[in-house]
Amino acid sequence: MRKQRKEGFSLVELMIVLAVIAALISTITPIAMNAVRKAEALQVAMNFRVLAMSMESRLILNKNVPDNIRDLGRDIDTDNYGIAYADEEGTYKIAVFTTDEVHFSTLHEVLEAATNTTDVIPDEASYIPGGLGADELPEANALYYFELEVY
Repeated sequence: MRKQRKEGFSLVELMIVLAVIAALISTITPIAMNAVRKAEALQVAMNFRVLAMSMESRLILNKNVPDNIRDLGRDIDTDNYGIAYADEEGTYKIAVFTTDEVHFSTLHEVLEAATNTTDVIPDEASYIPGGLGADELPEANALYYFELEVY
C-alpha cells in the first residue's frame, strides 16, 4: 500500500526557501545602501558645484553678490543650502554649505574639496539672504569652500 502524500510544501522546504531569501536580502541590502549613499553624495556635490559656479559667474560678470540665493538659479533648496562669503580686497572667500543628510566620507570621495568643518568660514563672513544663515551653520553637515579673485 502506498501512503498518500498531502499536497503542498513541508515545513522543512519552507524553511529552506526562507533561508535562501534571507541570504539574498543580506547580500543585496549593503549594495543598495551604498548605492543610496553614493546617490545622496552625488546630489550634494552637484548642488555645491552649481551654487559655486553660479556665484563665480555672478561675481565675475556683475561684480556683486546676489540679493537673494534664489537669484543664482531655479529650484534651489533654500531650506538646506546657504552661502557664506567674505570680500577681502577683491578676493572672495566663499563657502557653500548644507544641512542635508549626507555620508561625508562618500561625499569626500566624489568631491575632494568638500569639508565638514566650519573653520573655513571667516568670522566676518556675510550670508546671502534667502538660504541658510549663520544660525544654521552649526548644523551644517558639509561645506564646499573656494576663493575667487575678482578684478
